[in-house]
Amino acid sequence: MKNILLLTDKLKTGGAEIYFCKLENHLSHPTCNFFTAAGPGELENKIEKVQRFTKLSRNHHLYNLAKLFKVIRKHHITIIHANSLRMVWYGIFIKQFFFKKLSIVYTKHNVTLLERNFQGMFSKILNRYTSKIITVSNFEKENLISLGVQPEKIITIYNGVDLNQFTFSPKKRENTFRVGILARLSQEKNHRLFLQIANFLKEHDDIVFHIAGEGPELLTIKSMITKLGLTKRVILEGHIQHPETFIKRMDVLLLTSFREVFPMVIIEAMATGTPILSVDVGGVKEAISDHQTGYLLPYKASSFAEKLLYLKANPHKHEELRQKARQKVETHYTKENMVKQTIDVYLNCESKQTGEPVKINVQ
Repeated sequence: MKNILLLTDKLKTGGAEIYFCKLENHLSHPTCNFFTAAGPGELENKIEKVQRFTKLSRNHHLYNLAKLFKVIRKHHITIIHANSLRMVWYGIFIKQFFFKKLSIVYTKHNVTLLERNFQGMFSKILNRYTSKIITVSNFEKENLISLGVQPEKIITIYNGVDLNQFTFSPKKRENTFRVGILARLSQEKNHRLFLQIANFLKEHDDIVFHIAGEGPELLTIKSMITKLGLTKRVILEGHIQHPETFIKRMDVLLLTSFREVFPMVIIEAMATGTPILSVDVGGVKEAISDHQTGYLLPYKASSFAEKLLYLKANPHKHEELRQKARQKVETHYTKENMVKQTIDVYLNCESKQTGEPVKINVQ
């Protein structure tokens, strides 16, 4: 019997945290027991197996390590599945000092500071201490290999959509053509480009732009809306409790980010049949086949504006994108595929501990 502890450092709304909740809700296998632990956040109410969940602190590391030590000892945990680099560090500490036979599985969702600033250290740590690394796109897998991470450790498992939540339904053509973005209000999501697109099309009274999400850039975005005279064209919707409802209301969804690995919102939109216009960033092109299941565009407001007007004027193309996008999700990006492939990683996971400590030279 394998006992697996799934970890993430917070339960605030985000791609890694939603991934964690999906696994918590749906992991099941006759030869495995599953336990979870995470820091606080609004997604706590999504945890279904509360009797197997341990709440951690957001920043009190010694407290968290003590709680995790107790969980691992009590339940004879054999595998830690870390969903952030911080949780990898926790796993390494516990493995080194207390439970040598622990296996560490790491799902890499984001670009970390360690990876960005100390690539050699990053790759050596992953090579030595992790048994398996799950990447959510082949783009990210190739990136890790280029940094020196051992290819045999890495497996790509795409994020999966719950097709019962993100259902496909007909789009009713209305007098208003709605264009949305669903993303944290932060610099890397590049809402500036979204507003430039809105500004490019502000003479079109029947096109309205919707921004869903919260974050540190809220005041900057509000200021830019006012400065560009877009108060009647751009609606700020704040935190969205039910992303599927927002996405379905949109005629088109945009992704304008400077940096992404494999954004969940892309396949959620594809599942509901809301066409996506996206910049070609990270692993986005693994989901969006240009001109078939969406459009990949440069960082130019005029290019986005042109495609929006085209889709608005061509309902047949709009419908074609919807149908093909849904079909692709059903084939490649289901929750069931993600869960099954993740369990396969656990079943084939063995602890690897080399004899010599890693020697790192930071220059």
